[in-house]
Amino acid sequence: MKVKCAIIDDEPVSRELLLDYIQQSSLLEVVGECKNAIEATELLSQKQVDLLFLDINMPEINGIQFYKSLDKPPFVIFTTAYPEFAVEGFELAAVDYLLKPFPYERFMKAVSRAVQIINQEQRTGNESEYMLFKADRKIFRIDLDSISHLEAMGDYVRIYYGSKSIMVLDRFQNIMDRLPSNQFVRVHKSHAIAISKIELIEGNMIVVGEKQIPIGSSYKQAFHDKLNI
Repeated sequence: MKVKCAIIDDEPVSRELLLDYIQQSSLLEVVGECKNAIEATELLSQKQVDLLFLDINMPEINGIQFYKSLDKPPFVIFTTAYPEFAVEGFELAAVDYLLKPFPYERFMKAVSRAVQIINQEQRTGNESEYMLFKADRKIFRIDLDSISHLEAMGDYVRIYYGSKSIMVLDRFQNIMDRLPSNQFVRVHKSHAIAISKIELIEGNMIVVGEKQIPIGSSYKQAFHDKLNI
């Protein structure tokens, strides 16, 4: 099955080049072309998009601002003629960053990586044994049964698994929506836990490993209902 992609670039020449490259590849299917963030927002509301080819230096709303505004962003390959944007692009865990002008071979290297990541995530599903998370310019594969708890930290969510943790740039609720609801429960505006990792519940506090996690008053009843207590 081909990966559904969209091109977002204000320059017609750049859009035409990307379209030509995509049509040469058997891995991708173009579902739309947009010249600005407004058109892109409308496209994403109407069609399934797995991968964005997103120009950074666009008028009014640039590519990075647009990508940050998305609730559930597709995977992204940033394209731009300005190398100074590369660091910020990779901080958003972009699959790759193409510096214009780029040859077909470099384009296909980025596409191959994107397709591999997307296909792997699509196979996992919401009830899978592991999930993929983007953090620190990398893609992390994390077994669900290794996750003990999650903590919202501003624009980031820290996911604790085993003896490790990662910081994911995403909204807390977005991540909770991806996790199996029969295994994870939100207990506070800033905290969620894996039900199987609960060691002790005392008053408004849950002990998970060495961590004491508060139960928010507005979450307490739903939490008790989930555990049938």
